[in-house]
Amino acid sequence: MHKNQRKNLILEDRGRRGLKLERVYRELYDENRFLLSYGRLYPNDGAMTPGITPETVDGMSKEKVKLIIRCLADGSFTWKPVKRVYIPKKNGKMRPLGLPTWTDKLVQDVMRSVLEPYYEAQFRDSSHGFRPGRGCHTALQMCRKKFKATNWFIEGDVKGCFDNIDHQVLIDILKRSIDDERFIRLAGDMLEAGYLEEWRYHGTNSGTPQGGVISPLLANIYLHELDKFVEDTLIPRYTRGETRKRNPEYTAIVHAMKRAKEAADKDEWRRLKVEQRKVSVGMPDDPNYRRLAYVRYADDFILALIGPKSEAEDVKREIGEFLQTKLKLTLSEEKTLITHARTEKARFLGYDLKVIHDNGEISTGSNALGKHTKRAINGKLRLEVPWDKIEAAKRQFMEDGKPIHRKEQLLNDDYSIVVWYDAYFRGVANYYCLAHDRADKLRNLKYVVETSMLKTLANKHRSTVSKVAKKYKVWLDTPRGKRKAFQVTVVRPGKRDLVATFGGITLAREEGKVIQDEVKRWWWNSRTEILQRMLADKCEYCGWKGKCEVHHVRKLANILKRRNLTGWRKLMAIKKRKTLVLCRTCHDKLHAGTLD
Repeated sequence: MHKNQRKNLILEDRGRRGLKLERVYRELYDENRFLLSYGRLYPNDGAMTPGITPETVDGMSKEKVKLIIRCLADGSFTWKPVKRVYIPKKNGKMRPLGLPTWTDKLVQDVMRSVLEPYYEAQFRDSSHGFRPGRGCHTALQMCRKKFKATNWFIEGDVKGCFDNIDHQVLIDILKRSIDDERFIRLAGDMLEAGYLEEWRYHGTNSGTPQGGVISPLLANIYLHELDKFVEDTLIPRYTRGETRKRNPEYTAIVHAMKRAKEAADKDEWRRLKVEQRKVSVGMPDDPNYRRLAYVRYADDFILALIGPKSEAEDVKREIGEFLQTKLKLTLSEEKTLITHARTEKARFLGYDLKVIHDNGEISTGSNALGKHTKRAINGKLRLEVPWDKIEAAKRQFMEDGKPIHRKEQLLNDDYSIVVWYDAYFRGVANYYCLAHDRADKLRNLKYVVETSMLKTLANKHRSTVSKVAKKYKVWLDTPRGKRKAFQVTVVRPGKRDLVATFGGITLAREEGKVIQDEVKRWWWNSRTEILQRMLADKCEYCGWKGKCEVHHVRKLANILKRRNLTGWRKLMAIKKRKTLVLCRTCHDKLHAGTLD
């Protein structure tokens, strides 16, 4: 077992036992942690995006790691303000995005690698956002498991959560678990580093580092206080009774059925059986039976209450007061709704949630007393695809109510066009794999996307949709039988053919994969190929052995576009890598344009 793995297991064990972390700052002197963070971050597109300085991942070396560690050790390391840019949101507004420098990203990820094993051992199962081995699907699966026979949904949303995290509250939370003043001071300086917008400096009085790799973890540490309040205070308060009290009306019908059976009155028994299925076994409004369940994904959370609406309003009020007084956050009134579970639908993570009630759905089971029938779906949670999501997706491919071609795709070849359309539709279909009405809702979207794809291909080749469809249509064998699809094949002599396929996937509901993260730890990183090459300190261009650094390019495709590849470009194309280990002399010549 590697030394870092043993360290992380110790951190995890301390977190599980609730022990404080001590002498954490010295973990930032571990060169291997920096190398593992580099191996984790360098494939990201943001690694080649500069912040307020021209520095990017390009030129990474062991010497740079040693320099950062020396600065951390002698106290000369300082956080730089992030560069703020704006990206458009779906609603037309602009979302601020922070771009830290490469060095700051690297140090943040090392801090994350130290804190994550410790806090992951403490986080509750109800939390699913920004956590290893968890995601939207695991949160929705937990909703299906916990939200049975509920009466009310409480949809929660924290107003501007990540921008309004109070620095002092967060530091106080960290101090409860970390007994290391230098590490706490480093985290505090990171929070208050500020940002540059149009080259004007602005201080940050609240919020986590914008665009920082450690921000999701800090947000979960902050909102873990909410998880503890709900699970340790609210759920015990609104949980009582082992089972619902027997419904007197149901009991009366059961006795009447027994008398009819003894009298051999089959017609009366059948009539009473129909009436029995209309009545619930337990009292729906039993005052001695309450249940409250809770699931959170990032700053969105949902609660399910078995009880009256007045108590649901009390839960909402208490959560709002806790957020305001303890975490200095505000509950969004327009997004925090109380929804009746059977007659209305709650929205969570892009799904519609409702409790099913249908006395006509009967299943047959058996127990020690023999075979019996029961109402199969009453009280179960149903996940649905919202129609407004489907309509919004269709609008991207329609005009005046009809599917149209996408003009920006006309410059691409047929293979790339089919790949683009398939990636879009498959992404939507995979996200809604848990929806009960997935086939009904997505079938219509598939028709629109498929028609738009065929029209784009027809427009490109000055042909008709029917001719293009006939040219590319194939029938694929799937576990559920043959499925129609459209397939483009690019023949490459001496290489495997490129095949792009649209369609051929089932739209039936899938349970999704059950994520198990017990055997393989998420932080058991091994040294990747790029680290082995960098640590070898051998120039891959001239063969010189000594201090080397890694040259990075944003996209290998930009190099492959050239007709005649020579020199270092040909070398990168042969390796099929976006990286090339070079000595400093070769790297300087490469950027000067004189290497070849």
